[in-house]
Amino acid sequence: MQNLPQTPPEELSLAIIQFNKHEWFRCHETLEELWFGESGMRRDFYQGVLQISVALYHWRSGNFEGAMKLLTTGVEFLDKVDPVFMQVDVAGFTADSKRLRGELETLGKKRMAEMDEKFIPKMRLTHEAD
Repeated sequence: MQNLPQTPPEELSLAIIQFNKHEWFRCHETLEELWFGESGMRRDFYQGVLQISVALYHWRSGNFEGAMKLLTTGVEFLDKVDPVFMQVDVAGFTADSKRLRGELETLGKKRMAEMDEKFIPKMRLTHEAD
């Protein structure tokens, strides 16, 4: 049935742990395996989170343009996804990602390393009913 909450696959649970531990490249690799062969909202969800992960990897590596581009496109994919999807708080994650992008935009390329880590989004599971 459509109304049943979708339990996150094991690989997504792993990707959430990796993301929240700031293991963004590993998270990207985990999600990439899930992303291949998917379609619709699942594909948009995986691609959005994957791009936010790579954006943070670029930020940490000092690649301002790459971080900004992927934060923008990642949010665009996540904006197509339900607010809660596979028990993930997508709305909260998307809002946090937008705040991160705004903070980086304010700091600019020269000061991007000064970004306070409080702006780094967290992926959270929710147990709200659909």
